[in-house]
Amino acid sequence: MTARFSTVTQLLAAGVMAISLAPVAQAETTVQSCNRSVAFDAPPQRAISNDVNLTEMMLALGLADRMVGYTGISGWKTLDPVMRAGVAELPELSAKYPSKEVLIGADADFFFAGWNYGMKVGGEVTPETLAPFDIKVYELTESCIHIGEKAKVSMDDMYNDLLNLGRIFAVEETAEALVAGYKDELAAFSKDRPEASDPLRVFVYDSGEDTPFTAGKYAMPTALIEAAGGSNIMDDLEKSWATVTWEAVVERNPEVIVIVNYGSVTAEEKRAFMRSNPAFAEIDAVKNDRFVTLEYVEATPGPRNIRAIKTLATSFDAAQTHAVSN
Repeated sequence: MTARFSTVTQLLAAGVMAISLAPVAQAETTVQSCNRSVAFDAPPQRAISNDVNLTEMMLALGLADRMVGYTGISGWKTLDPVMRAGVAELPELSAKYPSKEVLIGADADFFFAGWNYGMKVGGEVTPETLAPFDIKVYELTESCIHIGEKAKVSMDDMYNDLLNLGRIFAVEETAEALVAGYKDELAAFSKDRPEASDPLRVFVYDSGEDTPFTAGKYAMPTALIEAAGGSNIMDDLEKSWATVTWEAVVERNPEVIVIVNYGSVTAEEKRAFMRSNPAFAEIDAVKNDRFVTLEYVEATPGPRNIRAIKTLATSFDAAQTHAVSN
């Protein structure tokens, strides 16, 4: 009886050990990417990001060792010293939008991009065209307006991307801590600032001389401007980034102009163009020389958005103080 009991005990113990040594299946992780649900049975190991702001999100989460490269930065002249240091060990696989062959050739298993951030609707690089090559795509939340409906842009768009990347790469705690830190920093900054009863009228000047390219209802600068206490004069434009007319800008008479700095035309050249053009002479922002510059990486969704809000708020406060004193 005792021997038999001992044998059964040994067999049970051996079974438990076998179970404990068996490989544990990775729980599938599913995230919402625009209008798609994307499932991952394991964190990507050979990721590629497009554009400076998306790449910086990856770096902020400590994911450089999961990347085989990045695309779409140097072609737009957005690689500043901070980013140069961050991506020093990674190759740039394409100066602008990557081709499908570039992504396949790098043996990528993940592409972090967005619509008009590395992918174009109907283009050769989309989630559907990459799927046969086992390259999964996560789309930047701000860009989802290009393929369907979404709510007006908010800081939650950027937070959502960081949290989803945290789930995809199994670094949830890092992502949650990062987002909580950004929220706390913004709350602390906003705490002692009086709420503007009449928000300043703000125009975002991205580029263009014949017609200006600007931020509409769904572009990140609208959220940044509102968080800083202003109002985007083009927030009724049912688009993300789009072209408008100079006549509309003059008619809406912005009190502050935000210049997005990148590309071959510098922020100072854009400012000089507006200040020297007689058609803009009666715009309040031009008359009072109220221009503020945001770098491209600050004006698009990413880790530098909190700093951008502080920059804008400081400029808005100065403009309002000047207006009151006059």
